[in-house]
Amino acid sequence: MTMTMTAPNPADPAALRAAYGTFPSGVTAVCALRDGTAVGFAASSFVTVSLDPPLVSVCVQHTSTTWPLLVDRPRLGLSVLGDAQDVTCRQLAAKNGDRFAGLDLTVTDGGAVLIPDSAAWLECSVHDIVPAGDHDLVLLRVEALQVHNGVPPLVFHASGFHSLTALAAPAA
Repeated sequence: MTMTMTAPNPADPAALRAAYGTFPSGVTAVCALRDGTAVGFAASSFVTVSLDPPLVSVCVQHTSTTWPLLVDRPRLGLSVLGDAQDVTCRQLAAKNGDRFAGLDLTVTDGGAVLIPDSAAWLECSVHDIVPAGDHDLVLLRVEALQVHNGVPPLVFHASGFHSLTALAAPAA
């Protein structure tokens, strides 16, 4: 079967966002201390990469004003946000204001900042940075982790937040 693609120009940002939005993703917070102050952002571009060595990645837009404050930190906290943290995610993604106002943070000895009530915490170091179009692909080495069983992840899909539901057991 042959088919001709009739979609809009793939260089059209709106068409790309619509296509990319069909893929659900988890949402993470990438945070650390800088001069004693929490700095960080929300990222839906989190991907697991490797078990050996333990690597994950996030993509960071070149225009980010937060990433330059994090890139040289010895440890970054990566919190896999829980399904009840949609307001926290919006706050961490805000362009203005105090992203951490009202949040009770956990800070590791290495300066990684972690968000309580998350599904998991990963304490990471920057392993490599790969330029990729208008973003950088940031490979992070997992140095320590903690899973919070019973906290379902926050899911971002079609420009909105969602929760996972358990699949029904197959009929016997």
